[in-house]
Amino acid sequence: MSREPDRRLPAGLPEALLPGAPAYDPADPAESAVVRRLAANWHRRAAVKREEADPDGQFDPDRPDYPERILPFHDHPSYRRLEPGERTRLLAWAWIAYNHRTVQAEQQVVNEAFALVLAGAYPGADGEAMRRAVAQAMVDEQYHTLMHLDASAVTHRRRGLAGAVTDLPPPCTVRDHARLCAEADEPWQRPLITLAFAAVAEMSVNAYLGLLADDTLLQPLNSATVRLHSRDEYCHASITAALAEAVHHHLDARRRRRFLDLLGRGLTAFAATDWASWQHVMELARIPDGRRMLDDCRTDPSRRLLVRDHSGLRTLVDRLGATGQVEFP
Repeated sequence: MSREPDRRLPAGLPEALLPGAPAYDPADPAESAVVRRLAANWHRRAAVKREEADPDGQFDPDRPDYPERILPFHDHPSYRRLEPGERTRLLAWAWIAYNHRTVQAEQQVVNEAFALVLAGAYPGADGEAMRRAVAQAMVDEQYHTLMHLDASAVTHRRRGLAGAVTDLPPPCTVRDHARLCAEADEPWQRPLITLAFAAVAEMSVNAYLGLLADDTLLQPLNSATVRLHSRDEYCHASITAALAEAVHHHLDARRRRRFLDLLGRGLTAFAATDWASWQHVMELARIPDGRRMLDDCRTDPSRRLLVRDHSGLRTLVDRLGATGQVEFP
């Protein structure tokens, strides 16, 4: 069955990820009860619907801005010898870089995938409940961006930092996504790359946010920001899993294999320690021997991952019937 005329894609988008894909099927997983329930409950659970707190009022200058335990160089002798002021600057910039990585992944990858859903780019993902849930998630992501930008701005101001957030490079997830899209030689590949990277981000971000969310020794503003963000992301993970499952169901064997490969590529990028960003953090924080510290650590395999919990993506891969077909770091 071919697509109905009123569901043709906008100009500039590929005709379909799978030519001749069927029109929307009410039994499709994208219209599952989970997605319908999440769409209906958005007004009660979304962070954007809650009363906004005062970021400055939550700032405690005596608390660290970022957990030392997850620094990839936390045990390096040069780090241990830093003066208190140097360490404070470094942890402040580490927190700002963490926010930057979060914001860029959501703006450049996740919301791009959601926009493609609304544009009709993905077969099997054009049901009303899915489109509504995705539109709500896009609003959530914009609000998360605002929360992280505000938290970074407060930290930058209260710590008296020099330099700008825009001095930080795009994070590795965004860099790898852009590189793969630029290298794609067929139009159907780019939306599939974006969907795979977005699925990884949304199904792994709770593990990333969890690095800070439950740290009782951390700056209250920072832990509160990631906790609030994390609550929404549990719902987004369910939405994105249903989206990925629905699209995968409509792909032919070649495109399914490509999608699975892309999930692995996305996870490698998302989970990695971003050494390029850490180099800029060292420079912005004016840390002596910062480059040497990173050079000493980057060759150690035990320091290459920031995110180590891949359970969400493993569950998705199992549901796709592809157990053992995706390489996990």
